[in-house]
Amino acid sequence: MKPQAFDYIRAECAQDAVEALAELGADGRILAGGQSLMAVLNMRLAQPAALIDISRASDLDYVKVEKGWMTIGAATTQASIEWRKDLAAEVPMLAQAIPFISHFQIRNRGTVCGSVAHADPSAELPLVLAALGGEVLLRTRRKRRTLPAPDFFQGMLMTARAPDELVEAVRYPLAAQGARYAFDEFSSRHGDFAIASVAAVADERQLTLAVGGVADRPTVQRWPRMPAADMAAAVNDFAWQLDAQDDAHATAVFRRHLVRTLGMRVLHEVMGATDGAGRPEDA
Repeated sequence: MKPQAFDYIRAECAQDAVEALAELGADGRILAGGQSLMAVLNMRLAQPAALIDISRASDLDYVKVEKGWMTIGAATTQASIEWRKDLAAEVPMLAQAIPFISHFQIRNRGTVCGSVAHADPSAELPLVLAALGGEVLLRTRRKRRTLPAPDFFQGMLMTARAPDELVEAVRYPLAAQGARYAFDEFSSRHGDFAIASVAAVADERQLTLAVGGVADRPTVQRWPRMPAADMAAAVNDFAWQLDAQDDAHATAVFRRHLVRTLGMRVLHEVMGATDGAGRPEDA
């Protein structure tokens, strides 16, 4: 299919973009890399009157590392993050997750903020943002606000962004001293959407496990540090809480199995376990 006809607006800066959004509201859509948006337009799941292209807005193409955060502007591509020489030290989970994102051609055009704004529950970057407790920076013509990831993601392809708001940037917290991070996912083929993805963090106080591709948004569970023998039951309970559904790609039973198997794998990794204990129960 082809998209419905639309007007094209080239924004030279962030102010141009928010001015256009103020005029168009829900009839305008932001175009950055277009790797998610164009597919939606071609299927006519969205039929905006105009696209506002921010890909050449230089004031939105940046990465800032300061005050404990990596802040990534709305026009910054995934590839530019992937090839940062210090990424594995700055935000280790991003370094682990980005190679799972589709193929390098997509990452060359796709933006970090675009993936977060699209809010696909199978996408890697929203999951990492939720797992790490990141933030989304929103801007209108007159004001700015910042939302934590759990408040931003509201459902499948649904966010708290108002029609006149631009996702100006996202913030990922820098690696905490002594914390360990892990990411993994399962897909039918490399580059396909994840049937289930998991991200884990361990620090001296707690364990975090985040799951994507099962519920309608990235879902995060945190526990106090526990013995390895207790983790299997905790992960099994979490797998059931996600209310997995059957679809054309996988059954609910298989998705729960993936949550338990991948979840235990990344939790053992961040806890430094190597004995494979705590194998998941049957579906």
